[in-house]
Amino acid sequence: MFFWFIGVGTILVALVFQSPALDYRMVMLGLVLPLGDGWTGGVWILHTLLASIVVLLIVILATRRRRLVRRRWLGLPIGMFVHLVLDGVWTDAHEFWWPLFGTSFSGKLPEVDRGAVSFLLELIGIAAIVWGWRRFGLNDPRARRRFIRTGQLPRGLTT
Repeated sequence: MFFWFIGVGTILVALVFQSPALDYRMVMLGLVLPLGDGWTGGVWILHTLLASIVVLLIVILATRRRRLVRRRWLGLPIGMFVHLVLDGVWTDAHEFWWPLFGTSFSGKLPEVDRGAVSFLLELIGIAAIVWGWRRFGLNDPRARRRFIRTGQLPRGLTT
């Protein structure tokens, strides 16, 4: 699953935070970063709450007194937190709260373990991308260039 996270996750962040200054490219990176656990064959560190918290702390500490840089990088942990919500990892206390209930990882990736439901979620994600493209005015070449260059959505359209 890829489009589910990019489409639905980005729209959720845009509508909840309502910040045109947030770098949504970093949000998207954070939304798909936990998929990197696939290299291990199952759920691992990136599907834990601890990983998202550590990334958030790193961003906060590394960007002290650099407000604009922080605004750009905060999208990464925000996306990671939203991934955990959209993935339903929070329903597995052992994996979500790791290492509080032990240090082993036993689960398959939720993205792979859903079967046909994954296909449906991907279709919903594609529909969300199309809706977001229109809703946030990315059919306008200037808005699209600005988004590609800065990761920002047009002002006034995120509210």
